Amino acid sequence: MQSAEIRKKFRDFFKERGHEIVLSASLVPENDPSVLFTTAGMQQFKPYYTGKKDAQKDFGTLNTASVQKCVRTSDIDEVGDEQHLTFFEMLGNFSFGGYFKEGAIKYAYEFITSPEWMNLKIDYVSVFGGEGNIPADDDSEKIWKSIDSNIVVKKAGRADNFWGPTGDEGPCGPTTEIYVDGIEIWNIVFNEYYQKPDKTLEKLPIPGVDTGMGLERLAKVVQKVPTVFETDLFTGLVKVLPQDINPKKKRILADHTRAISFMISDGVRPSNKGSGYTLRRLLRRVLAQFDMQYIKLASDWVMNKYGSHYPELDRDSIWGVIEEERKQFIVALNLGMKELDKLEHLDSKTAFQLYSSYGLPLDVMKDKFPNLDIEKFEEEFSQHQQISQSGMEKKFKGGLAGHSEMEIRYHTTTHLLHQALRDVLGDGVEQKGSNITTERTRFDFMFPRKLTEEEKQKVEDNVNQKIKEALPVHNMVLPKEEAMKTGARHFFDQKYPDQVSIYFIGNDLQSAYSKEFCGGPHVTNTSELGHFKIQKEEAVAQGIRRIKAILE
Repeated sequence: MQSAEIRKKFRDFFKERGHEIVLSASLVPENDPSVLFTTAGMQQFKPYYTGKKDAQKDFGTLNTASVQKCVRTSDIDEVGDEQHLTFFEMLGNFSFGGYFKEGAIKYAYEFITSPEWMNLKIDYVSVFGGEGNIPADDDSEKIWKSIDSNIVVKKAGRADNFWGPTGDEGPCGPTTEIYVDGIEIWNIVFNEYYQKPDKTLEKLPIPGVDTGMGLERLAKVVQKVPTVFETDLFTGLVKVLPQDINPKKKRILADHTRAISFMISDGVRPSNKGSGYTLRRLLRRVLAQFDMQYIKLASDWVMNKYGSHYPELDRDSIWGVIEEERKQFIVALNLGMKELDKLEHLDSKTAFQLYSSYGLPLDVMKDKFPNLDIEKFEEEFSQHQQISQSGMEKKFKGGLAGHSEMEIRYHTTTHLLHQALRDVLGDGVEQKGSNITTERTRFDFMFPRKLTEEEKQKVEDNVNQKIKEALPVHNMVLPKEEAMKTGARHFFDQKYPDQVSIYFIGNDLQSAYSKEFCGGPHVTNTSELGHFKIQKEEAVAQGIRRIKAILE
């Protein structure tokens, strides 16, 4: 069974059982500073577990499923062995009060063991055995035994059978895990608790289900191969690369090229901080070890293998970023090597300075100084990431992921886009989310169908007309009740402070073209924005559309 069929079977299984199939979220988490990348399928659903959003309203059901692209970067330097990956796909089903332990376990057992689906034999399952003041998950053990009295149930503590949260706070709870051929393939989380920033737990009012099953691991056991790199997710690349390339290097190229391609296509660009720092690290590790012809072979393979499943993959963007980074890397590498050649000894702090200043790969430094303390280097790297992530959190507190000139311009543009969509499509348009970078705005909204070319053109024309009119942008702060009466748009399910900031575009609040509850910042006049252009309009989930747009 090939990976494409596994994906399809997973979606079909849960769709037949009343789940809404939701498209993968971006690798860049939306309004979530707790992590640099999307690391699990549940991240886009966090508000539904805490009651901030209503799944029944948004999806028409309390149950969803997805195939989520993910990146985890804690083991980058381990990639090249037979098991570590940075990019992977996570199959997951989720329930926000629809079903709980019994339903989740029965679904998982049927999907894994039934001849119609995966036709696998379970070695054993594990459950949470209790720890501290958190009780053991006896219910899950009883459910497993009621399904199969002969099944082996093992118990473990919080380190192994209690998941979450992502970041310092959020939904979390005990897990039950399924093992096949000696490896864990499915982790089923029962979100019963909410962890506060001080690490204390409180019961969630509505318990939820959050499951994750790595496609690569599942493909390995279904296809009965020794490692994930022998599955069809990787073998195509191995075949097009020359035989004399070291197997470890082939695995690095395969893994990193997948991650790089998806990161770039989701808007990440190389930089010295945040997610861009991770992308640069992966890019320069590949550039230091491979000729461009092999990198091109690998990136073309990613496009051919994944393009039909993830249409956002864009060959021109991927290659443009790789080529530009290659040019910068050559200059930086030459400078870094000159500095390295001056040294008679290399400690971890100096190594990290060479890495962060010149992008000098760790592998290159280890070749010259084999005794370099890798653990201390990783500590330096980890500290840098924590500082970077802390900076992200501060930016998110203002309601916007950054205050650069372009991000401010795109923020104001998003307000115009929201109103223009309502002008063209009607008042049924409701914002479901937005994401702003220095290079584009992304806006999600409720609408039941694809926009026509004429409608998209009208939206563009409306936005550009308001830019041409050079409308002033004002801000005022009002008591919440008074602010509500102005008609300014806001999220009805969001709690607002007693004093609310409103930004409006126009000469006065009453006649303003756009007015919204918003913390800012914004430009002072729409004439500062430039020409508005819609790049893409697509589905995110049933009834939810997404527009990506730029300023030219």
